[in-house]
Order: sequence, then structure tokens, then C-alpha cells
Amino acid sequence: MIRKIFSLLAIFSLAVTVFAANEPKIEVPLRFDRYYDYDDVVKALEVLHEAYPEMTKLESIGESEEGLKIYALTINNKKTGAEHDKPGVWVDGNIHGNEIQAGEVCLYYANMLLTKYGKNEQITKAVDSNVHYIIPVVNVDGRNHFFKDAHTPSSSRSIRVPKDDDGDGLFDEDAPDDLDGDGSICQMRIKDPNGNYKPDPEDPRIMVRVKPGEKGEYTILGSEGIDNDGDGRFNEDAEGYLDPNRNWGFHWQPPYVQRGAGNFPFSGVGIKAVDEFAAKHPNIIVNFSFHNSGGMWLRVPADDKTSIPSTDIAAYDVIGKEAIKITPGYVYMPSYELYPTYGDSDGQMFYVHGSYTFVGELFMREDETYKEKSDKPSTSSSRTERNREQLKFNDNVVQGELYKEWKPYNHPVYGEIEIGGWVKMSSRLPHPFMLPDLVHRNASVVLLAANETPKVEMDVFEVKELDNNLKRIRVRLTNKNGLSTMTAQAVKDKLYTIDHLKVSGAKVIAGGKINDYRLDQVSYKEHKPEVQFFAIPGHSSAEYEFIVQGKGEVKLEYTSQKAGISSTSVTL
Repeated sequence: MIRKIFSLLAIFSLAVTVFAANEPKIEVPLRFDRYYDYDDVVKALEVLHEAYPEMTKLESIGESEEGLKIYALTINNKKTGAEHDKPGVWVDGNIHGNEIQAGEVCLYYANMLLTKYGKNEQITKAVDSNVHYIIPVVNVDGRNHFFKDAHTPSSSRSIRVPKDDDGDGLFDEDAPDDLDGDGSICQMRIKDPNGNYKPDPEDPRIMVRVKPGEKGEYTILGSEGIDNDGDGRFNEDAEGYLDPNRNWGFHWQPPYVQRGAGNFPFSGVGIKAVDEFAAKHPNIIVNFSFHNSGGMWLRVPADDKTSIPSTDIAAYDVIGKEAIKITPGYVYMPSYELYPTYGDSDGQMFYVHGSYTFVGELFMREDETYKEKSDKPSTSSSRTERNREQLKFNDNVVQGELYKEWKPYNHPVYGEIEIGGWVKMSSRLPHPFMLPDLVHRNASVVLLAANETPKVEMDVFEVKELDNNLKRIRVRLTNKNGLSTMTAQAVKDKLYTIDHLKVSGAKVIAGGKINDYRLDQVSYKEHKPEVQFFAIPGHSSAEYEFIVQGKGEVKLEYTSQKAGISSTSVTL
């Protein structure tokens, strides 16, 4: 008996060893030819931190409704300055649980910065000049369930706050069911001579609507499932719906205006934790939130009743007009041109935290091609023809991994039906062979933005003796990069202390902005002339004059919440 127990233990040990050996090893540099589940993401962040402990800080910034940790990786070269003295670059992803490639872009960006630092000039500059805050997975519960449970390509999107969708007093009791146990929620169809669909004559896997008066062959029953609560309906009360990108504070609207908004702003505990983390890092000047589908770079505003200053649009254009060249096929536009939204993260970050915000919608399904290269535009864009091409892509390029062939199933209510269609890991995310190109191009846009964060240089270009023991000091501050030191909206709304230049070490008799130094045209400030307030747009300069009295060292210090601190001194 003892020998049998030891034999069983040996077999178990061997099985564990084989299983572990088959698990993909996560090491630096990270691989991007596959997708990472939640546990893999955490491990990937840990190995990056372990490999670069002097450059990184890994912390849990909060927990989800189900108790999973939300991690942020901070990348900062301490040798080039303290964290809060540098412009902050924020990158997050996977705010919707099914948008998993968004998390991969965040991991790729972190991996790129760390593994190529000191080897690539642009990357080294971005790391030395900025601090980077990276949150690969905002909706940790959604991502975790997307991998572990059966889903459609579009489910496991929300935060899992219980919701009574069908008004029967019960919560989340009738979700779709994986009837055939293949790990995906596909579609159900049943043969029906009075149905509205028939197979496409070129590819019978595709269901096409019959024309008026034409006899049908099938009825589409919807997603796999049964009537779990016995109310005569199928799949009508899935996991509770709280949209994590409709639950932020700025311009939040209740559920009767905005579906998924929740009962009040920040009712999602993870969303509240992410916002609090942003508030603790007021140096953030540019913000990227990655989503999963459409091929778009979206900027504020998110509704057509709101406008932003033209100078902010010009700053956005510095990034947006280059981004669409880095990611061919993407479009760059205001978010409301897609559709209006309320209580979203980009509005919160722009209007409340004062950063330039971009939403990156990543995947273009048009890239799933099966056709000869041609300079001629396509003569047809019908949905059926696109479905045919996508199925040929599935069959010939990814060897059938994205589509489940229709197969018979004995349904407990409907009887003999068929189950088939696009599987979970399809439609809204690229096949893994396409992933490296996607993550690299989109991370390159973030890098572009990082190297356009404000960089202010100070130059005292004149110190001149005047009558009555007075001296004139003229100083020029130049923002060498494309993003302003403050958004014009932040200046308008007085979100925080405006950038300022302060003179100390001598009595300042007068001070003001130089309009034309050649003509001695200066707008003097009436009160406290030793402190001048302003913001510097991208690729612009600001010139100031101070009339001072005294001798010794005079210090000039420029302070900006988003662009850092710079100073110089002159001796009188």
C-alpha cells in the first residue's frame, strides 16, 4: 500500500514537472508572440522590476471588486532627477476586460524602455527626461475572467458589480453557457423553413438574410446558453454591468443617459484607486489609454457640446498627426466624432488632472486579409464579402484557429441545433502572429509623445547697468518640444498653480513680459513683480525683464508642475 502511495506521488510529481516545463517561461526581454493572462501580467511586471530595480518601482495601487491587485510600474532614472521634477507619461490599458491587447501594448512599452535604455538614443532620451507610469490592466477582474471563463470576443468587458438586468429581483443568474465545453461562447442556429436566414451559397458557414418573399432555412438563436432562471428567456442577465470607462467623475451622467455609468461616479473601486493614483502624480502631462478595436487615435472632447482651446488642439496635433503615420490606417479625431460618451477616463485626465489624453483603439480587422496586392480600390465592401475573406484568412493564414465550424448539439429546450461561429480569441483582437507589429507601432506613438513633453531651457541674455544703481536683467525661457508646459484648459480653469518665474537675491523694482526687446516694449506687472506667471506653448519662447537693485548673486527659478524646475543665477 505504501509503495502504491509513493508510486502515485511520483506520477503526480512528474505530471507537475511536465506541466511546469510546458508553461511559457516569463523572462526579460518579454515575448510578444502570445497573450498574457492576469497572472502572467503580474509575473511580467515582477521580472521587469527584478531585472531593473534601480530604474523601476512596482506597486499595487488598489484592489478590484474581487480582490485582485491593480499594479503600476513606475520607470524613472533617478540619476537624471527626482520623479516629480520630470514630466510624467501615463500609459494604461485593458480598462475593458476583453481588450487584452491593450495590456500587451503597455507591457511592450515598459519592456522597450528598459531593455533598450542606453542602446537607443530616442529611448534613452525618453527615459532620462521623463517619468513613466504604466498600468497594463485597469479592469483586472475582467481580464482574469476573459482568460479563465468561456466568453464571446465582446464579453467580460465590464466591472463585475451585480446588476438585475431582467428586473426579476435576482442578480446575474442567466449568463450565456458554454454548452459544448470548448472554452468559447459561440452562436446557436436551428433549421427552420420559416427562418430569416439561409447559408451563403459561396460559404455555407455564413448566414445571410433572406430577401422578402424568399424562403429561409435557419433561425439564429443567439449566443450559446439555456434558460437558467426559468423565465422563458435566454442569456438576459449576465455578469453585472458597470462600464469602467463611463464611471469617472468628469461629466458623469446617470444610467438613463449613459449606459453602464453606475449609481454614482467612482462606484467602481478599482477606477477610484486608479484616479487617486493619478492625483498623487500631478506631474503627468500626457496620457495614453489603450482600448482594443477600430484603428483610431481619439482626443477630447467626448461630446459635441464641449470645446477645448485652439492652442490645445494644436498641441494634440503635434502627436496625433504623426501617430497616424506610425500606425497606417488609423484615423485621428475628436472622440465625439465616433460617438458621445460621458464619465470617461480621457475627460477626467484632461479636465481634472490637466494632461493631454489620447485613447488608442488598437486593432483593425481589415488587416485580416486574403487577397492579391492591388493598387485598385476594392469595388465592394459588403458585409458578406468581408465575412468570406475573413473566413479565408481563418482557413489559410491562421489554420482555422479563429472560427468554430457549425456542429450539431442536442439543446435541452430547442432540441437539435448547431453551434458555431467566431471564437473568444477572434474578431476584436489580432491573432498572436500579428501582435508584435501592433504593440511596437502603438508603443512607438507613446515614445513619440514622451519625446515631445515640455523641456524648458533658461537663458539670461542681457544684464545691463542703468542709472540710480539699478540693473536690468532679461531672461528667455524656451520650450524646445511640442507639448505646452500646461494645457490652455488648465490655465483657463485654474486647475493648479500656473507656471512661474521667481527672482530672489536682490530687490525687484519692476518686472514684466517683454513684448519686443529690440524696441524696449515691456508689459510690467503691477504687484509682486519678482514673480511672473505664464505657460509656454510648444516650440515657443517667453521673455521677461526685471529691474533690480542690489549686489551679489541673483537667482532666477522657473517652476512648473508638469515641466519641472530649472534655475540659473547671475552675479551683480
